Amino acid sequence: MLDILVAILFGLVEGITEWLPISSTGHMILLEEFISFENVSEDFFSMFDVVIQLGAILAVVVLFWDRLFPFRKIQDREHPSGHIALDMDIIRLWVKVLIGCIPAAVVGILLDDFVDEHFYNGVVVSLALIIFGVAFIVIENWNKGRTPVINSIEEMDIKTILIIGCFQLLAAVFPGTSRSGATIVGALLIGVSRTTAAEFTFFMAVPVMAGASLLKLLKFGLSFTALEAAVLLIGMAVAFVTSLIVIRFLLDYIRKHDFKVFGYYRIILGVIVLLYFAVAR
Repeated sequence: MLDILVAILFGLVEGITEWLPISSTGHMILLEEFISFENVSEDFFSMFDVVIQLGAILAVVVLFWDRLFPFRKIQDREHPSGHIALDMDIIRLWVKVLIGCIPAAVVGILLDDFVDEHFYNGVVVSLALIIFGVAFIVIENWNKGRTPVINSIEEMDIKTILIIGCFQLLAAVFPGTSRSGATIVGALLIGVSRTTAAEFTFFMAVPVMAGASLLKLLKFGLSFTALEAAVLLIGMAVAFVTSLIVIRFLLDYIRKHDFKVFGYYRIILGVIVLLYFAVAR
């Protein structure tokens, strides 16, 4: 029962912090310092920490189904009962998403173990939290009063997409950067509106997080105990429900506010993480 409660707590933290630009990794590292599973292996926990993201991904798919699913039933004179056709606008969207994911995907595959071994620690995470927190505040102050030059994903060209993809790469290499935070910062810098930046960030999360989860699953294998299967499924389910709420909140929030509050939060959390590990270690 304790392990189930821990899975619920991790699912809540994942669902909240994955989409807000405050670093799910930073929060997970802090949570792991105080709470842990009792009856699962360390290898399982390492896998669980990543694969739980599948629940968060599913929330994006559900909320944006009409914009992400490319097959449509169309009725015309030749097919009065309807036939399935591809929506080419959605295909073009997916092409843009996949292009944006290339930098992080390549580096993630090549350096996954290296990053886990050398960068997944309190010091790196805390510095990333602080540096990108400052970046949010500086960029929002610089961006204040400026009119975005790109107000929809359809307006984004390949150069814009690759620049955003390179910012996402920072999150793949330096835990604590925040994947959503890095991509949103990069998008704002090149004149993308907040709403468009957030939406494209959500869409890019689908292949990136699905790929990272698949990689972890393949390394761990598909042999689970009954408890491990329950823990994983419950964690994913809680992350899914929580993500539905948080994504809707964020989309409503950014229509009226900037991201500076998240910058201040990141700085405070980064200092707390840094001080904690300085004292504890």
